[in-house]
Amino acid sequence: MSNKRREFLKLSGLAGLGVVGTGFKGLSLEEQNNVLAQSKRSHTQRFNMSGYAAPKLDVVRVGIVGLGSRGPGAVNRLSKIEGVEIKALCDLLPEMVNKVVKSLEGTSHTPDTYSGSSYAWKEMMDRDDLDLIYIATPWEWHTPMAVYAMEAGKHSCCEVPIAVTVEECWQLVETSERTKKHCMMMENCCYDFFELMTLNMARDGFFGDVFHGEGAYIHDLLGLNFAKDGYQDMWRLKENYRDGNLYPTHGLGPVCQAMDINRGDQMDYLTSLSSNDYLMKAHAQELAKTDDFFNSYATKNFRGNMNTTIVKTKKGKSIMLQHDVSSPRPYSRLHLLSGTKGVASKYPTPGISTGHEGWFKAEEMKALEEKYTPEIVKKVGEMAKKIGGHGGMDFMMDWRMIDCLRNGLPYDQDVYDGALWSAIAPLSEWSVANRSNSIDVPDFTGGSWKTNAPIELTLKGGGTTGVNV
Repeated sequence: MSNKRREFLKLSGLAGLGVVGTGFKGLSLEEQNNVLAQSKRSHTQRFNMSGYAAPKLDVVRVGIVGLGSRGPGAVNRLSKIEGVEIKALCDLLPEMVNKVVKSLEGTSHTPDTYSGSSYAWKEMMDRDDLDLIYIATPWEWHTPMAVYAMEAGKHSCCEVPIAVTVEECWQLVETSERTKKHCMMMENCCYDFFELMTLNMARDGFFGDVFHGEGAYIHDLLGLNFAKDGYQDMWRLKENYRDGNLYPTHGLGPVCQAMDINRGDQMDYLTSLSSNDYLMKAHAQELAKTDDFFNSYATKNFRGNMNTTIVKTKKGKSIMLQHDVSSPRPYSRLHLLSGTKGVASKYPTPGISTGHEGWFKAEEMKALEEKYTPEIVKKVGEMAKKIGGHGGMDFMMDWRMIDCLRNGLPYDQDVYDGALWSAIAPLSEWSVANRSNSIDVPDFTGGSWKTNAPIELTLKGGGTTGVNV
């Protein structure tokens, strides 16, 4: 466990609550035993947060913590959504806060600022004039900050993954149920255009019974992870000391929604396998030849370059996930839905097929888009593309969350989704460390997956939030 993590736990008072992460290292035998025990936990649901609609908020007062790579974009997007008041900004580094404050000049937002210490965020969250805490910090801070926010009476939303241990996943679920505060993992890929369209198609039965899905995060980040000016204190590089599928949610989230996971079906068990590392340590050693800064990294054992994790569901369906952030490959999230009547595949080129005749042609795809483009895309899709954030999906995600809060609607992604999708990482670590043996996937819903309704794709009761472009 890092020194900063220990300091944070002591200052926040969460050390006694079991909020401990694997940090920047592989799983020890003790940690493996803990993962196994947490995977077998049963849960008696205190309150069902799936489908829960919190009281309406005419104005959503937001505090944002973490202004490094992702936070500034979130500030920009939120500043353009009607009914949002950015009240507070927080980052460890004062210069990051000042830079974002300057970007808000000329808008109606004049936030208070917090910085300069590892617990400045706590002071911000203790305010009584915030409704929502937006977390965009390094991974190991996600769960502790989300838990603290809910305990302080605020809704929380958090960049992915929302947890790094199974124990943290349980902590989020139990806190959200007890406080009745939303805890949303900001899985932006669920709001990408092709994913939303194919989800709508799956809802309409176009693919028949979707019995297999595939998702991935294949992204050549070798250079960025080793860049001194990339991630604060090289935190993301250090995460790669862990061996498993460390970043499963981008590919997994859209597949789970199309397969009604947590809302009609549930994961049962998984197995995981990693290749050896052929790239990361070699790259560190090459850098160390001319820069002593990398000497310590040149002696570390990094995760395997490609991880493949396979999941079986309670209803006998399958999901394949892959993770590779170091190989020289084109970007891919490998979004694929395979059903009894047809298939959808996004990479390398978006396509739909219903049989051996091959992929639909351009005019057929256009007809499908006209029929199955969901309301949210029709409402804010073009504005989202202009405002940006991974082609617009980030903005649609933020807009949808704010619109739900303002209209008293359930979230598309609840705490059970964030916990389940994030739990894949530590569970896969256990499987990799144990010769790819299978491990149970916990049921964070406490059995309510059997009756939880699928997410609502329409804007019924909402869609009233404007955009200031």
